[in-house]
Amino acid sequence: MNSHNSIILTKFYNFIKNNRSTLKQSLVALFICAIGDLCAGIILGNMTYFLNAFPGLLILIPGAIGMRGNIFGSFASRLSTNLHIGVLDPEFKKSDVLFTNLKSSFVLTMVLSVFLAVFAKIMCLIFNLRSIDLMDFILISVFAGIISNLIMLPITMFISFKSYKGGWDPDNVTTPLVAAFGDLFTLPAIIASLFILKNLGAGYFKDLVFSILILLIIIMFVYEVSRNKDIKRILIESTPTLLLCSFLGIYAGTVLDSFESTLLTNPTILTLVPLLSGESGNLVSILGARLSSSLHSGLIEPEFKFTNTTIVNLLIILSLAVIVYPFIAIISDLSSVIMGIQTFGLIQLILISVLAGLTLIPIMMMIVFGICILSYKHGFDPDNIVIPISTSITDAFSNTLLIAYSLLIITIFL
Repeated sequence: MNSHNSIILTKFYNFIKNNRSTLKQSLVALFICAIGDLCAGIILGNMTYFLNAFPGLLILIPGAIGMRGNIFGSFASRLSTNLHIGVLDPEFKKSDVLFTNLKSSFVLTMVLSVFLAVFAKIMCLIFNLRSIDLMDFILISVFAGIISNLIMLPITMFISFKSYKGGWDPDNVTTPLVAAFGDLFTLPAIIASLFILKNLGAGYFKDLVFSILILLIIIMFVYEVSRNKDIKRILIESTPTLLLCSFLGIYAGTVLDSFESTLLTNPTILTLVPLLSGESGNLVSILGARLSSSLHSGLIEPEFKFTNTTIVNLLIILSLAVIVYPFIAIISDLSSVIMGIQTFGLIQLILISVLAGLTLIPIMMMIVFGICILSYKHGFDPDNIVIPISTSITDAFSNTLLIAYSLLIITIFL
């Protein structure tokens, strides 16, 4: 028995030693991301006025946050792959590869913002939920998309290039950091879009602005698809995937909206929403980016076999998860104490976070691995598919598990 334990400890020590750099880089990125997600959670926890004034807004928020992470996470993953294989230089210089990725990300944001709003309104109608009208949904979503684009595109390039030049693997840091910035800036962008919508008023001018925006988005999409084959490939591969992801994001929002009273009476749990979904999405994004780069560089074959490289990547994610989930519960509770908000209880929050996270991550690791292999085998670029689909499924599952375990813990402790 002692010999068996000794072998396990030796293997564990060797695993930590051999992957110390990856674990260190990823943990630094995840802890920074957690602070960004915490800020988003604090903003969300203090958005009760807007959630009441604009019914249905809570349905749109997870989808909008997820869409930013999906689009800019894929953008970051493509930059990372191009840096790894030498197609792109880590310099802020004019480049066809860089320009193609910039334009495709901007167009995707605009198109998906419209569909996201439409999905949100449809879900409100299906489940008979109070909501603003479709035009308001679209204007909020598109304005928030424009604001986020102006912020996130330069941030994504900066993080990708600087991490690569600094000797860090972009697969370990870029996607989670970009997702965290997306989470952080999406809610302020939505709040800004609400003020823009309010200042538009009602009537002719608002209708005119709406018509012009829709027309410009259609023209932009058609023009880029017909003019540039590389942009066309990215848009054709990404759009169906991101449409599915948008629907999953809206489903996640519908779950939250259905339990709005529970969340509004327990703001600490509401603060935990972006943290749990954000850090879970970051973990699966790291795995997706690492597997995608390994496929592109030939380190793993597109086969459903758990090679040593694949197993090491899975163990890295599990190791990170064990550290991250208690941490986000602790900072969520601490932020509530500092802000004078009635807390749900530290032990209870840790239980919710750890149970939800460690239920979710093993399932998502298998899904990410499967999507990576299938997409690569069928000639699709995993950078355009894996992160959007996996993070959207993660958002939907994480919110469902968060609500389920929260209700369970409330029943047990209260």
